[in-house]
Order: sequence, then C-alpha cells, then structure tokens
Amino acid sequence: MNIEKIQLQRLKMPLKSSFETSFGTTVEKDFIIVRAFGDGKVGFGESVALSYPTYNEETTDTVWYMLQTYLIPALFLKPIETPDDLIGIYQPIKRNKMAKAALEGAIWDLYAKQKEVPLATALGGTKDEVEVGVSIGIEKDIPTLLKKVEGVIQQGYRKIKIKIKPGWDIEPIKAIRKEFGNDVPLMADANSAYSLNDAKTLIELDKYNLIMIEQPLAHDDIYDHSKLQPLLSTPICLDESIHSVEDARKAIELQGCKIINIKIGRVGGLSEAKRIHDLCESYRVPVWCGGMLESGVGRAHNIAIASLNNFTIPGDTSVSNRYWEHDIVVPEVKFSRPGYLSVPKQIGIGYEINESSVENYLLKEKEFQAACSKSFTTN
Repeated sequence: MNIEKIQLQRLKMPLKSSFETSFGTTVEKDFIIVRAFGDGKVGFGESVALSYPTYNEETTDTVWYMLQTYLIPALFLKPIETPDDLIGIYQPIKRNKMAKAALEGAIWDLYAKQKEVPLATALGGTKDEVEVGVSIGIEKDIPTLLKKVEGVIQQGYRKIKIKIKPGWDIEPIKAIRKEFGNDVPLMADANSAYSLNDAKTLIELDKYNLIMIEQPLAHDDIYDHSKLQPLLSTPICLDESIHSVEDARKAIELQGCKIINIKIGRVGGLSEAKRIHDLCESYRVPVWCGGMLESGVGRAHNIAIASLNNFTIPGDTSVSNRYWEHDIVVPEVKFSRPGYLSVPKQIGIGYEINESSVENYLLKEKEFQAACSKSFTTN
C-alpha cells in the first residue's frame, strides 16, 4: 500500500437529544476523523471514544495523543501490504484499541479504494443490505419511554434495545411488553451496572421474552458471567468484556455468553472484528454490530462489517437523522426500506464527506507526512 499522509480532525457534533446510559449522559459527540492519503485517494476512519473514560479507559484526548505520538509514526516505519499487517505493527503497543481502530479504519477504506472495491467486499461481506435496530437511553419516566418505543416501531426498526440500571429495569420492560406485546424484538443493555448479588432481578427479566441481556456484570468480567448464564434462560451478550479474539474464545469456552456484540472501536479495528466474527461463526455463536453514537463515517464502517455472514442479529447502526441534525457524509445514512440499510456498492465506504459540515464542527486538525516520520521505541 502507498500511504503518503495522515490527517487528524477533531470535531464536536451536538446530538438532537441527550442520550443516557447507566454510566452517564451524552449531549454532544467529541470525536476524531482520520484521513489516510495515497495514490490520489483518501480513506476515512473515525474514533468512537467518548470525552470521558466511562465506557472504557480511552477518551478523545488520549486517542489524539496516541495517534500523533505512537500510532502514526509506527505506521510509517515499514511498508504494509494490507491493513491486516497493522495487527502485528501495533502489537507492542498495549490496548488503546479505539485509537488503533480509528487509524486502521482509514487504512482499510484507502485500501479498498486503491483496489477499487467496496469496503464490504474487501472485508469478505456477503450481504446487499443489513438489518438494523435502535438503542433507547434511560428516559425520565415510563410514559416518555413508551412514546419513544412507539416511534421506533412505526419507523420499522428490527430490534429495540433499552438501557437499564438498578431501579430502572423490571418496570420499564414490563411496561413495554404490556403496551406492545411479546412480539416486539426487545433486548436490555445493562452497561455493567449489576453484580451477582443482583441475580434475582436479572432472573426476573426471563419473564419478558428478551432477545438478550447485554453486559449485565462488570466491564472486565468473563468468569462471573459464566456463573450467571446458567441461572438465566435469556441469553447473555457480552460487549465491554470482549477486546480481542482471545477474549471471545475464553468467554465462549467458559459458557459466559451465548451472543457477542462486536464494536469495531472496542476490539481495535476491522481486522480484529473480522477475526472475532470468524471465531464465533465456527462456534455457532451469533454476533451483531454495536454502536457508539458514530457519525456517518463510523456508521459506514459498521455497515461494511455487518455485511459478513455471521452478523445475524440486527445491529445498532440507525439512520443519521436519529441523532444528528446534519451528518458529515453525503448522502446521509438512510433506510433502503424500513429497518434495513443498503450495503454500498461504490468503492470504499461508499459515502462522500460533506466538507461544509466538517468545517462547521471542526475544533482542530493536524497533518503527518510519511517522509517526515521519526522512529520511536517502546522500551
């Protein structure tokens, strides 16, 4: 691959409405767009880290620091043939998965464009469209929640995920089932808000025909989930606990989950996401693609990875206008039909960048030339 230059742009986009989870409330997204230049083409990636280390240890600040100090210099130290080579290059640099994924995503898009194929094709995708669901945050009261659920049902989303936490779990789910019946595809996402001491509450959720309970226990736990899963008829899905294909293997072999959520940023990029997908497929464990309030760039990457065969559960990649007044891609991400997104046939991610929107949201930018790269050590 010919990689001539990397550009970082830090943006801040306001959400149309606040989004609350068990670990906090988001009202705007502070994030980084990565551009990789080569052979007259530009590849785009996006950092999904939050402004505060509440989902994991990374933040937008740490991602910027890691990219400019370590990851971009390492990229220019030796030639690469494919984006998969970055796994080996970045192996000495521990964790910092979201920083790695942001740069790797831009390299994957550039690679696909240099090969003149869609990103989904470059990854081995097999689908023309992907099913998508929606994530609903913790609301101020149950009537507000029910109104939002009614709206997304009318829009045709194929799965509804609601955030839960102690004190906001049984009653909202019970209310949804009472109002809309058992046929609505519903799941609960705990974002690590419970412990084994809360097993009685989690067992009670079995009454409500949920697709899954996502990450009920600690963000770094696999073992206690293996104790909880036998107590439940509802499948446990692991999210925050899975950072690599080895984490996925251990969780599956310990029977700590029956489903895995693959988030590109959380696992370090598209190459590792594909490895986890392939492992889960070999174990017949279904996967789906989670969301991190991405702009259209990150959504495009999610669509591409979700085109792989074993993504059999609708993901969280909703349309652009659910969260943004104006996205930074054109066309904006829209349904091809209710509950489905088309997998782009154009080369790369299949979307163009709306430069005027980027300019409106831009906080700062910086460029790095391949010829100016300096070596560094990890000692």
